[in-house]
Amino acid sequence: MEKVYLDSAATTQLRPEVISRMQEALTQCYGNPSSTHSFGRSAKTAIEKTRKTIAKYLNAHPSEIIFTSGGTEADNMILRCAVRDLEVTTLITSKIEHHAVLHTAEALEKEYGVNLLYVDLDEFGNPDLGHLKSLLQRDNTKKLVSLMHVNNEIGNIVNINAIGDLCEEHRALFHSDSVQSIGHFAWDVQKTKVHFLTAAAHKFHGPKGIGFAFIKRNVGLRPLLVGGAQERGFRAGTEPFHNIVGLETAFVLAYDKLEEEMAYVTELKRYFIEKISKEIPGVAFNGLSGEMVKGTYTLVNVRLPFDAEKAMMLLFHLDLKGIACSKGSACQSGSDIGSHVLSQILSEEEMEKPSLRFSFSKFNTKEELDYVIGVLKDFGSH
Repeated sequence: MEKVYLDSAATTQLRPEVISRMQEALTQCYGNPSSTHSFGRSAKTAIEKTRKTIAKYLNAHPSEIIFTSGGTEADNMILRCAVRDLEVTTLITSKIEHHAVLHTAEALEKEYGVNLLYVDLDEFGNPDLGHLKSLLQRDNTKKLVSLMHVNNEIGNIVNINAIGDLCEEHRALFHSDSVQSIGHFAWDVQKTKVHFLTAAAHKFHGPKGIGFAFIKRNVGLRPLLVGGAQERGFRAGTEPFHNIVGLETAFVLAYDKLEEEMAYVTELKRYFIEKISKEIPGVAFNGLSGEMVKGTYTLVNVRLPFDAEKAMMLLFHLDLKGIACSKGSACQSGSDIGSHVLSQILSEEEMEKPSLRFSFSKFNTKEELDYVIGVLKDFGSH
């Protein structure tokens, strides 16, 4: 049986270089980074080197990079601390954000009485910047805008610079969940007027359980996790040294090979769109995932012209054929609840058709895409 992995938006295959670096760290550099002996010092030095490396690629200052367990922790930390420490009383987001943002915002509304506002979306799922401006102008409360750069389900790329300009104009803080973006797109935090970003290594061929937050200098956040003085006093807990150096290796390779790998994966997406459109008439693309410029090159979200009975068996059938993909974000698979993202942009009739997210990486081939489309075509014809 063929095995085809097309779920890289959920998590990616580790690069061999990352595995080698982590094995070296696990076997040779096992000292606690907070210890003063040579074992600890060597681990601490490598952690600080990683921090400087990330900062260099993002055009940030090393003190602005805080290691976390991943995107969810970073999103929670930023939103919670902004409300607790920065007198934010109005949160502005959208209804198609990742649940790490949405559920945190809802919790803050209950716990702190934060005024939670949602920016309107167009038919494709893009935030209405005119409506965002009106929300920012509504009153004089301290505001935080949280809008993701690249949507994890439909791949829309928001106009991050325009949003940053609006936030600056209205003295609002700007947080962007950039988990699907960092490692896949170039960033310059000096040019983009953003106060907070979040990243997860496992989205760009690094290990799970490690990520980072970019927190602009002098913004005034205090620690969410207290205890030891790790992460310059901002996040307590012994650093997972092996994961941090794995993140560094994956991060450097992602950016050093960005142009080459972006071209390769873009061609895979173009080929997939062209072939599935030809082989399965009536297929549609959700959001801007079928776009080559306005949507990320890393994924497509297809709506297939199959009836409801067939839809129930589709993912099971694909799994039997060795094909890994997703019907929504991996964080909600296994639940009977449909995609909260698609429900915002599709009609009830469109929601009855099966939608699948196929996400690509440097490890995929056109032959794999041929196999997947063949399986889908065969399934639809029976």
